[in-house]
Amino acid sequence: MLRGRVVVVGVSGGIAAYKACELVRALRTRGASVIVVMTPAAAEFVTPLTFQVLSGNPVVQSLWGDQQPRFDLPEAARARVGGKVEHVDVAEAADALVLAPATADLIARLVHGSAPDALTTVALASRAPLVVCPAMDLEMWRQAVTQDNVARLRARGAMIVGPESGPLASGLEGLGRLAGLDAILEAVEHALERRAAFAKTRVLITAGRTEEPLDPVRVLTNRSSGRMGVALAEAARDRGAEVTLVAGPMNVMPPHGVVHVPVTTAAEMMEAVAKAAPKTDVMIAAAAVADYRPAKARGEKIKRGEGPMSVALEPNPDVLASAAAKRRGGQTFVGFALETSRGLANARAKLAKKGLDLVVLNAPAQGIGGDTNVVTLVERHGARRLARMSKREVAEAVLDRILQMRGSRSRATGGKARKPTAIGSRARKPAARTRKPRSVR
Repeated sequence: MLRGRVVVVGVSGGIAAYKACELVRALRTRGASVIVVMTPAAAEFVTPLTFQVLSGNPVVQSLWGDQQPRFDLPEAARARVGGKVEHVDVAEAADALVLAPATADLIARLVHGSAPDALTTVALASRAPLVVCPAMDLEMWRQAVTQDNVARLRARGAMIVGPESGPLASGLEGLGRLAGLDAILEAVEHALERRAAFAKTRVLITAGRTEEPLDPVRVLTNRSSGRMGVALAEAARDRGAEVTLVAGPMNVMPPHGVVHVPVTTAAEMMEAVAKAAPKTDVMIAAAAVADYRPAKARGEKIKRGEGPMSVALEPNPDVLASAAAKRRGGQTFVGFALETSRGLANARAKLAKKGLDLVVLNAPAQGIGGDTNVVTLVERHGARRLARMSKREVAEAVLDRILQMRGSRSRATGGKARKPTAIGSRARKPAARTRKPRSVR
């Protein structure tokens, strides 16, 4: 998994910086090309020359150094870099970014997007999987602010490895030691494997809410924020998928690096999905689509009257059911179900009625509008309830299950019923891409 990959090792100023030397050596032994980026404080513990000898590449220490560095990189990585700005080139070349050790200060700066040095700037400019290996004194790790910062990084998709428990440099004993070398290497390999899992796979995601006009100023809608759909889009993008996000109004911005198709009404979403679905491999319908719309929208603002008013409603088209009904071999369809009662029974009924592969069941009190969710993954032959987690973690769990299902289906069919091209295939030439803005991790 590491052979031919570029792993950027970020070293910050903690006593565990000396252990990063063995990490660099082990990565190179496994076939990775390694670039080390150090904070100024890290150089107080280990000299840059040590890392230069171990990595075989120049060590990045400053934003003001050589802007045309001579890194020894695989051909695929060289094709990604522009060769004009050092920290951008390193960010573009990276297949994975591992921070070991990650001090409390570095973690805090990552959370807030502060980039005063080369390491934090590379992290900010990179879309590579981020592996964070905390190492600090016991009480620093225990602090609520540190725990909150770690949780926020995890919610954004970072892999957190450690810390481990044991003797610390301060003389205390407890959590705070840098994770072991094997654990870090395993995490880096897992991050790379996960990133490649959806390569050349086209994923269609619906997100947000729809708004159905009642008059020129009023709409019928719901409280969906769009956070779950955006988390799915980010996670799929970071796993190498070509993502199309058909989104109604949302409380969050669509992520960079995906094709964003904005819509407002259910009819508009229906049209956009009907156009995109035949060309997709996986469709995940996370949007809260209005079931009904006013039979006739008023041309003028409705004035307040003395008595009650009734509004005639008519059903909207079922966007997901319509797409799934036209399923082609190898496609996977996933729906979301938000229920206030009889959740599991209703989710199973939705699964069967619409011909879906998976339904993600949640409840309004658990997920709508918030940053976390508690979901149950419902399939034909069982259901699995997940613990409360961030919506990004939910997205990763959903994608993991989709990957498993598609892998099982491929093995069952001998790989013959995989149209359009499924995960891991090289049969389809990917569409040409232009250079897109990188998202902040």
